[in-house]
Amino acid sequence: MPALLRAVAEQGYTQPTPIQAQAIPVVLAGRDLLGAAQTGTGKTAGFTLPLLQKLVEKANTSHSPARHPVRALIITPTRELAAQVEESVRTYGKYTSLKSALVYGGVGMQPQVDALRRGVDILVATPGRLLDHVQQKTADLRQVQILVLDEADRMLDMGFIHDIRRILALLPAQRQNLLFSATFPEEIRKLAASFMRNPATVEVARRNTPAELVAQVAYPVQADQKRSLLAHLVKSNDWRQVLVFVRTKHGANRLAQQLLREGIEADAIHGNKAQSARTRTLAQFKAGSLRVLVATDIAARGLDIEALPHVVNYDMPHVAEDYVHRIGRTGRAGVEGEAVSLVSPEERPLLAAIERLMNRKVESRAVTGFQAAGPRTAPPHRPHSRPAHQPAQQPQPRPASRRSRAHEPRLGALLGKRI
Repeated sequence: MPALLRAVAEQGYTQPTPIQAQAIPVVLAGRDLLGAAQTGTGKTAGFTLPLLQKLVEKANTSHSPARHPVRALIITPTRELAAQVEESVRTYGKYTSLKSALVYGGVGMQPQVDALRRGVDILVATPGRLLDHVQQKTADLRQVQILVLDEADRMLDMGFIHDIRRILALLPAQRQNLLFSATFPEEIRKLAASFMRNPATVEVARRNTPAELVAQVAYPVQADQKRSLLAHLVKSNDWRQVLVFVRTKHGANRLAQQLLREGIEADAIHGNKAQSARTRTLAQFKAGSLRVLVATDIAARGLDIEALPHVVNYDMPHVAEDYVHRIGRTGRAGVEGEAVSLVSPEERPLLAAIERLMNRKVESRAVTGFQAAGPRTAPPHRPHSRPAHQPAQQPQPRPASRRSRAHEPRLGALLGKRI
């Protein structure tokens, strides 16, 4: 499809990622798909490109809203991820006649209603706001041909499964279903089995395997010294873009305010903030005017930040798998990154659980003046002895062989392929 290939070429992409190489032919063939993929694998393009191609083949060029019913529905758990996906749809579909719209909560309904009334081929939505539109009869899902559930495990975590089941009941029985998830807990498997027909399964990386390009280090520290250590690491290493994870919304606000008092440009992002404030904060962080973004797990899900160099676990996650999701925000697209964990004595069992999950030890370092008592402490090490852009003991991914490069399918060939 020349219109799609032109848009893809403008973005500078020629080689597909593994998820794209496997998923695109399956989607084009019309099969249901279960995709196991972590964040940062290119899965968004893996479903938007073939979805656009299938819809373009039967696109209506009329300007009449009635000629543009919702034919593809993409559901995501968070506002940020919805915005990211819809932006991808617009970017790759810019030279087609297809229309897209974005609906999510936290903003006014009327602009979304107006967009829906103008006709929409592809609707990207969060579950709650989509059901609001259905209830008000401003969204009609009776002609949906392709359904995409993105980050299904996070929808489960956020309590959206009931809403998803309500949405499924509103859709035509005959449709193509695509479900993507980083993990597949039992409830997600049951949900998939309830509506998918003989789905193809695509898995691009072993479950719970952290990115190869992420250097991981743990700093033992007393809980009441974490803020001071974080400020020390940011300043002494001159870190310029740091995503910091905390457990609670209140904790995110408090830490951001404390860092500001230390002279470090910081802000928090979480579910209690207005969407306009979240969008503004994220834009500042991406632009580099904000050095530290403090976030909860749910708020950070779906953030698409290229070449993010540093992720900090300020509060260790209680669920070991969440650690993998967190550090997956860095070390993306072939760029090295560093994941730092500030581990209090009380959190050592949580780190031990993470190490068992990954089947590897996380290097432990101490910083003079911040050591926590205990056996995990390594000889003192001053973090400014190494430039910030050189993570310690960086794992080196094995280079692809000449043969594998030669046989790697190009995006253009994939979009013309059928299986």
